[in-house]
Amino acid sequence: MSSNLVDLDSWRALQAAQQPEWPDPGELEKVVAELGGLPPLVFAGECDQLKDQLAAVARGEAFVLQGGDCAETFTGATADNVRNKLKTLLQMAIVLTYAGRVPVVKIGRVAGQFAKPRSKPTEVRDGVELPAYRGDMVNGFEFTPEARRPDPWRLLKAYHSSAVTLNLARAFTKGGYADLRQVHAWNQDFVAGSPSGRRYEQLAREIDQALAFMRACGAEPEEFHTVEFYSSHEALILDYDRALTRIDSRTGLPYDVSAHMVWIGERTRQLDGAHVDFFAKIRNPIGVKLGPSTTADDALALIEKLNPANEAGRLTFITRFGASKIRDLLPGLVKEITASGARVAWICDPMHGNTFETPSGHKTRRVDDVLDEVAGFFEVHRALGTHPGGIHIEFTGDDVTECLGGGHEINEADLATRYETACDPRLNRVQSLDLAFRVAELYRG
Repeated sequence: MSSNLVDLDSWRALQAAQQPEWPDPGELEKVVAELGGLPPLVFAGECDQLKDQLAAVARGEAFVLQGGDCAETFTGATADNVRNKLKTLLQMAIVLTYAGRVPVVKIGRVAGQFAKPRSKPTEVRDGVELPAYRGDMVNGFEFTPEARRPDPWRLLKAYHSSAVTLNLARAFTKGGYADLRQVHAWNQDFVAGSPSGRRYEQLAREIDQALAFMRACGAEPEEFHTVEFYSSHEALILDYDRALTRIDSRTGLPYDVSAHMVWIGERTRQLDGAHVDFFAKIRNPIGVKLGPSTTADDALALIEKLNPANEAGRLTFITRFGASKIRDLLPGLVKEITASGARVAWICDPMHGNTFETPSGHKTRRVDDVLDEVAGFFEVHRALGTHPGGIHIEFTGDDVTECLGGGHEINEADLATRYETACDPRLNRVQSLDLAFRVAELYRG
């Protein structure tokens, strides 16, 4: 066994937070062995391309749009679902690129976001206690003892669902669907009365005119016809991501080929924990979620452990403080890290710090709070002369009713109409576009 492989397993001796209790370790071993022999879902060279683009973000030359489902489901890996999510992400990227006048790095929370950390290991309903739903990769959403029993064979199903999703995403982004001349077509099914729909249509007309002018000048760059689209997920279930780690034939270095970018969540970023140890060994671009309890010392220690060579594009900090805390807590963190000379990209997750439960039992978020946290993120970076590098959001391409407010006002009574998420509330398509226009305005400052 090579030294690379020995190093890759050092996490097994450490505390691994948020892992399922698999009933039969022997079955898990069989699954892990099968996953280890399957083809990569992404290639190391693609991971390096994304790292280069994130290095441009760290230098202040580009902006990240990262988004998708809170928790993907196996039943959601359909052509319609993937296309709708992609369409919404592309529309948001068009708004940011054209109105914000900035290159946009497009990263989906797709093809692997099948596992979720939970605040409690069990759930109680009507006096019955069962294991919490940890995402389709681990167990089922249905509240029955059979569904909630962790099943390692679901890891294999997650791989195949991810392969289907990535195959569809590649087909759409390379096969003409992402052509800039399609900007109107992406808007045809929009509700006619939607303010953001009308605003987008106006922007699409301007883009058409710009393209016509460039064609008349003889310019028809390849970049107008396809887009670079990358996948990402929280690498929570370490057995899955370790089984999909391969030694790159070009460099001899290990890459987690389950996604182009993987991140460590707020609940699993313990410095002496298994996740940080595993992430320190793989060569993908990586992210770490930072919540309100993060100190500057915590962040600096994470940098030392995860990016000791201070490689631009390697490490992205994804802040999730909440609208009420970001203006107080983010400045100290950014100041100290900037002063240290560390080259990191800063991204705002305005979703996770703004979740609350309504009397009806629905977890939700107010669009106004989401917008306010993004505004605070920009204010802090502008005041410090640093780069607000991107946004990380949970959204869907469907007309769900999961977050309150927005251009098409959703109130608490509406939540039950189309509340379809498997975990946390997502912005719908109209709310996502509203956010993109707001971010473009903030970026132009």
